[in-house]
Amino acid sequence: MDLDVFVSAHRAEWDRLEQLLGRGRRLTGAEADELVALYQRAATHLSLIQSSAPDPMLTGRLTQLVARARATVTGTRRAGWRDVILFFTAGFPAAVYRSRRWWIPTAVLSIAIGVLIGWWIAAHPEVQASIGAPEELKQMTKPGGEYETYYSSHPAASFAAKVWTNNAQAAAMCLVLGAFLGIPVLWILFLNMANLGVGIGLMASAGRLDTFLGLILPHGLLELTAVFVAAGMGLRLGWTVVDPGPRTRREALAEQGRAALGMAIGLAVVLFVSGVIEGFVTPSGLPTWARIAIGIVAEAAFLAYVYVLGGRAARAGEVGDVEESDRSATLPTAA
Repeated sequence: MDLDVFVSAHRAEWDRLEQLLGRGRRLTGAEADELVALYQRAATHLSLIQSSAPDPMLTGRLTQLVARARATVTGTRRAGWRDVILFFTAGFPAAVYRSRRWWIPTAVLSIAIGVLIGWWIAAHPEVQASIGAPEELKQMTKPGGEYETYYSSHPAASFAAKVWTNNAQAAAMCLVLGAFLGIPVLWILFLNMANLGVGIGLMASAGRLDTFLGLILPHGLLELTAVFVAAGMGLRLGWTVVDPGPRTRREALAEQGRAALGMAIGLAVVLFVSGVIEGFVTPSGLPTWARIAIGIVAEAAFLAYVYVLGGRAARAGEVGDVEESDRSATLPTAA
């Protein structure tokens, strides 16, 4: 394509579109129809230039022009409470439900690795010795030791906030770094499971595994599930880079990326609940069975939320993406 000839042929249309967009009064019916027609042409011109003869300055001008025209034609929409309600009753649970084939295997394999590491440490004293001196390990695992006092060493509110922040950051990292073929996600998962395995192994070697589980399970069920969901979505995002399916790689990554962003917001709320349990329930004076029961109820409620509301929304076609009117318009391009 001869770019100079193309620009000469269509410059008047672009100038007219810019003139219509710059008016300070409402357009007449005829002018509105003209604006829509010019917007469609400019969008097509932009697509042709990007695929055939990309020019940075011209592409920049047309991109800005098309964006302004699209905002004028489609109108601006402000997010409101309706969007929040739809997100938490359909978008977020549907995204979690649709990614279950990723996060459920991730959860099973991760827990298996954590248990295996715990068994390895508990069954091999030389491994325990490499972790710390005998006196240090005793201070960690004895009644009233570091593992027990960890959850009550700070005021409940500040501890819950700290835990929530740390877990939300870990989940966000899994979602964001998934685009790098999912490799960083696997490392984050391994570190989390290694830490869990060390606790299991050391407390089991001291004959206090029941105490450790009584401290971990109340908040850990929901907390680990949220991390596994984030990791599963991150791995799914990484696989999209490898196999985008019938869509272009750019479109597939955009869709999965938007879903991942929404999932980060939803999981922040889930981890907030987990942080509250860890800050107020885990170190409380409630019997162990009562604390674990609270954790089981929270986990069951989340799974029911995903499988009932999320399953229903997913079957209705919800994918966890933003509304179609808020997505970037896509146009066919020359191969």
